[in-house]
Amino acid sequence: MIQKINEVPANMVAFRASGEVTKEDFENVFPEVEALVERTGKLNYLLELETSPSNFTMGAWLQDALLGIKNITKWNRAAIVSDSDAVRTFTDAFSKVMPGEFRGFPKEEFDHAVDWVSEKTI
Repeated sequence: MIQKINEVPANMVAFRASGEVTKEDFENVFPEVEALVERTGKLNYLLELETSPSNFTMGAWLQDALLGIKNITKWNRAAIVSDSDAVRTFTDAFSKVMPGEFRGFPKEEFDHAVDWVSEKTI
């Protein structure tokens, strides 16, 4: 399941993934992303993983890829918050092949991740 995190600055969107994540979960994500891009002209995005990437269905992975491709020129900052070293390392490496900046943060640095995505910190 993907739930919106509401307690973040207005220049970003944030979501929390837990349990099994399906294609239908992205129905909550796309409108929020589109509204932010329309309002600000860029995409500042945070995803907190409280589940393993293995719990994403194939449909969810396809929707995630579509989200990335559809907004490829709008990505500004994206953070993945996870306790997994592998997820954080992959996220950091992703920044080398995608427009925008991508960073992985451990869960105890959630507030720092919000500040970074919202451009409060460099």
